[in-house]
Amino acid sequence: MIGTIIGAIIVGAIIGALGRLILPGKQNISIVVTILIGIVANVIVTLVVRQIGYANNGGIAWIPLILGAIVAAILIVVYGRVTSKSV
Repeated sequence: MIGTIIGAIIVGAIIGALGRLILPGKQNISIVVTILIGIVANVIVTLVVRQIGYANNGGIAWIPLILGAIVAAILIVVYGRVTSKSV
């Protein structure tokens, strides 16, 4: 259980950071918000790719990772618009 939580935090940080790298300019959000957005993006993408039937046969799951970064970038823009911070 605790390993799953730590794994979610690590994956969320990676996906959130990749999402921020996709966007040009500086994003005025904290690292905690970046991790939370990354976790939410990862959950969304995982649910979608499982419904499509994607199965990772070992190694790094590149498709969910790339899609997670794209979804995280979209969520960062939405977060910036909702909180009126420049993104």
